Amino acid sequence: MAHSDTSPRYWIIVPAAGVGSRMGAAIPKQYLTLSGKTILEHTLERLLCLPTVSGLLVAVSPTDNNWPQLPISSDPRITRVDGGAERSDSVLNALNTLAEQAHAEDWVLVHDAARPCITLSLVQTLCAELAEDPVGGILAVPVSDTIKRVDVNGTIIATMDRRELWQAQTPQLFRYGLLRASLASALASGQAITDEASALEANGHSHRVVEGRADNIKITRPEDLALAHTILQQQEDTI
Repeated sequence: MAHSDTSPRYWIIVPAAGVGSRMGAAIPKQYLTLSGKTILEHTLERLLCLPTVSGLLVAVSPTDNNWPQLPISSDPRITRVDGGAERSDSVLNALNTLAEQAHAEDWVLVHDAARPCITLSLVQTLCAELAEDPVGGILAVPVSDTIKRVDVNGTIIATMDRRELWQAQTPQLFRYGLLRASLASALASGQAITDEASALEANGHSHRVVEGRADNIKITRPEDLALAHTILQQQEDTI
């Protein structure tokens, strides 16, 4: 049921049903240990520091036996929902779960489970920058390396103009109604959706980029664990 307060609320969705095959680990990467906790625990604890959050939904596989073992799984601010085959399915399941609570103008932050170095200040910057935007936007950083476009044989076709290229990060922040409708429409039409922003783009909605930070890394490969550990230590030293 829609709330009567005119101020939009903030909901957080963390899709965590993936297996992280590029890590080559025996368990899904979000459950690997990083600085004494699982990657997922680091991520959730940081997101829950946002003082304006109305609720956080974690989408995990229906057969996930690791999630119930985490102490944070019993946090009353967290709702577990079934994840889907793809990230977009998991996010849409979570959005549908919110149907009776969220207003169309509410904000939804979608954040990668394997991006544990997100800082509260960066999330607050994103929210502040987009507070009056009718659609929303994403964190991203300008591409600093030279980017090559290659064919299926690994042959370079062209060098891209990096002045126009940004590397998308999360959280991605969008109005609840627009995000839910855009994801549902894109999935129904069979479009490839790699992040929430691409669903909005596929439905003709323009959104903004808010500059993020290079240390907001996503753990994808084994060597990323050591880097994330170093970043977490450095962030602790600056508090």
